[in-house]
Amino acid sequence: MAVNPEKILCPSSTCKEGAILVGIVLPNGKVAVSSTEYIVDAEFVETARSGRTPEERFRFAGKCASSGCGNWKEHKCNVIELVKEEIDQTVGVNPDGSPLPDCVIRSNCRWFSQRGAEACYYCEFVVRGVE
Repeated sequence: MAVNPEKILCPSSTCKEGAILVGIVLPNGKVAVSSTEYIVDAEFVETARSGRTPEERFRFAGKCASSGCGNWKEHKCNVIELVKEEIDQTVGVNPDGSPLPDCVIRSNCRWFSQRGAEACYYCEFVVRGVE
């Protein structure tokens, strides 16, 4: 089933009001993906910005900018492609077909629509760099 391009979400967005909280960055640097939808409000943004940069502690989703984003290469998001390449070379992740973790954005996720279930295995390794 094709996803409406207007509803595609970037799973590595910034902390801003209206974003969706995708998960929490664990001490080991991986992301624990949330199975419960939480829409970020102004209070969350204010509280999150009072400590370390929110993107160092959480992952957020927001509207995908597609060709308007610096990570857009050859008609797709290059973030998941680069992460897959790096993880395959360093960690050796090889998706084995085990059940996918619950995810609140999968049905509209840019990476899932681009790479399918394989993207979900690499997703936990993505922590947004501070800009």
